[in-house]
Amino acid sequence: MVREYSAQRHLPPLESGDRLTRPEFERRYAAAPQIKKAELIEGIVYVASPFRHEQHGKPHSRVITWLGVYQSLTPGVDLSVEPTVRLDLDNEPQPDVVLFIEPDSGGQTRLSRDGYIEGSPELIVEIAASSVAIDTGSKKQVYRRNGVLEYVIWQSYENKIEWFCLIDGDYQLLSPGADGIIRSQVFPGLWLAVEALLNNQMVRVLEVVQAGLKSPEHNAFVQQLKK
Repeated sequence: MVREYSAQRHLPPLESGDRLTRPEFERRYAAAPQIKKAELIEGIVYVASPFRHEQHGKPHSRVITWLGVYQSLTPGVDLSVEPTVRLDLDNEPQPDVVLFIEPDSGGQTRLSRDGYIEGSPELIVEIAASSVAIDTGSKKQVYRRNGVLEYVIWQSYENKIEWFCLIDGDYQLLSPGADGIIRSQVFPGLWLAVEALLNNQMVRVLEVVQAGLKSPEHNAFVQQLKK
């Protein structure tokens, strides 16, 4: 949010549990520069606690490294870290990572005049530590209802990754193949060596995603995005 703090000091503080409209949420968030992450989920405000390194910062960095390699070699696909996403009138999350097809390449999102993502990114990743109940509960249902095509949850305390794909209006869990690799159904060539990511074996993670980037299906996807 644009932090027009001096002009909005009279607004009540933004606090977890507040029930607000999206415009009122945006006004209060803009007036609270000390808050680094806040979300509106089903009309209820959630202000994030400070992030711990082991439970959030570290896995977050691994995900960005993995997705960053894919995005950098896939023209027409964009990547964003903790962007505000305007999904609908009651939901404005700030996901940890989003991967999306650019609007000019036929993606589901658009950029607002003030620079925010509107609509549903094709893939969202959440690092679920203290927020696990929200990420696996109400937020998951919000993403499903709004048509987020793939949703990845890394439950850091359990060191577990779940990758869901939207099929026939519901999220279905994607399982690794016999080789331990999950392959995205939406982003061809986006391959993940799950156990390697969980165990911080990033050389293996990058080898696998690079193999996906060399696959015929990724090449066909890039050609499709260029049309």
